[in-house]
Parts: sequence; structure tokens; C-alpha cells
Amino acid sequence: MAAVELDRSGGSALWRQVQDDLRRRIDAGEFPEVFPGEKVLAQEYGVSRQTMRQSLRVLRESGVVSAQRGRPPQVRADSIEQPIGALYSLFASVEGAGMSQHSRVLALDERQDPDAARHLGLAPETSLVHLSRLRLAGGEPLALDRVWLPAQIARPLLQADFSHTALYREMAERIGDFPRRGHEVIQAVTLTDDEAHQLTAPSRAAAFHIERLGCSGSDALEWRTTVVRGDRFRVSSQFSPSAGFTLGFDATTADHSSNRYTEGAHL
Repeated sequence: MAAVELDRSGGSALWRQVQDDLRRRIDAGEFPEVFPGEKVLAQEYGVSRQTMRQSLRVLRESGVVSAQRGRPPQVRADSIEQPIGALYSLFASVEGAGMSQHSRVLALDERQDPDAARHLGLAPETSLVHLSRLRLAGGEPLALDRVWLPAQIARPLLQADFSHTALYREMAERIGDFPRRGHEVIQAVTLTDDEAHQLTAPSRAAAFHIERLGCSGSDALEWRTTVVRGDRFRVSSQFSPSAGFTLGFDATTADHSSNRYTEGAHL
């Protein structure tokens, strides 16, 4: 697949045109083994090394293209893509991407958590089933996942083995119900030192923080928080002239105590 001819009339910046075209070629699977170096690409597009370096910066920082010293650059093929607006299962998405899915169960117990209870619309002293997992995809850490469910209905889940199964599958089989709709907020964050250690990522690396309230009918069944490595996860959307596309944004917030900052998107 050849590079597109750049528009040099002064409209869109050259580095942006190159970056957009490289994304197109990557999505088409053009670089399955080795991604070309800056010099080769600069010659192909007829731009300076500085322009090419600027084009590649976001691709490298976001993890789309690896940039490990001493190794040829490669397109990352182990990222998980989630559609905006879908009540998805991370378990199914990982296996759908052709990777093995495994979890290390960090906690599975019954406890009180006033904050989680508040999100579920329950009294602070309500007993909740809490499940905490380190999610792995292809043997590599992908996400830290924490879920709280009303213990009154979720106690049968305490007998489940969550090392290789989907929560919603276990809910359907053991309690006869699971979330069919929900509300999510996805935030762009940086990993704390503890999160980075568990996810084997650099401290302060980019990540997604996902909050989900899962419901069945009018009942809140699940409050979940998930921290996902930014270099292994992306969200996508679809739109059309008839249906359009709508995305809502919260006001920008900053939580200096946890180093979280974002414009939160309601999904």
C-alpha cells in the first residue's frame, strides 16, 4: 500500500497528514512484522526527519508503535479495542482478539464499602460481594478490575473460580441475572506507583480509568472500577448521517491526591 500524496498547499500540517496516513496503513495491516524507520518513511513521504519525528511521536507515546532501544520498531498487535456505547465483557473482548485470557484473583469476599454502596443506591452498611482481579491478556497484565455487587443476591458468586471466566457468565448461571444496560465514565489518567507495579508498566504511564454502573431493569447490580494500560486498550465508535454521533463530556476535573485528570466521557 503506497503512501498518499501529501497536500502541500498549506492547509493541513504535513506531520498531521503523514500521521493520519500511517494510521490508515497500520489499520490495513501493512506492517505485520517490522515498522519502517524514520529515515525510510521521511524519504517515502518526501518530508524532513523532524516532520516525520513529529508524526510518529503520538503513535509511539500511545503504544501503537513500539519504540524499544536496540530493537526494530513494530506495530503493537496485542491491544484490545472496545466499541463506545456497548455493554462489553473484557473477557470476551480479549479472547475475541485472539489472545488467551487469565485473571489473578486478588480478593473475593463479603464486606462493607460505603462508597461502593452509595453508587449502588444502597445504605452504607449494606453487605457487598467484592471481587478484585488482575486481568491478563496473552500472559501480560492488561487491567486492574474491582467489582462490588449487593451480597443479598450475589453471595453464590463467592463459590466461583474467576481465574478464567467472565463475571456476567457466572452471574447468569449462579444468580439468574446480569447487567443489560449501564452507565460508564472513561477517564485518561496516569498510573500510580502501586498500579504501575501490578501492571508491570512504567510509573506515571498513561492509562484508562473506567467506572461502570451495571443495571438490570431499574436495579443496580454492579459497581465496577477498572484501570487499563493505555498501550493495550483503545475505544472506537461508529456513526452515520442518519443516526449521527453523540458524546457527552463532564467538566475537566483534577484529583491531585491520586494523580487523576481528565475530561470524562459518558459512554
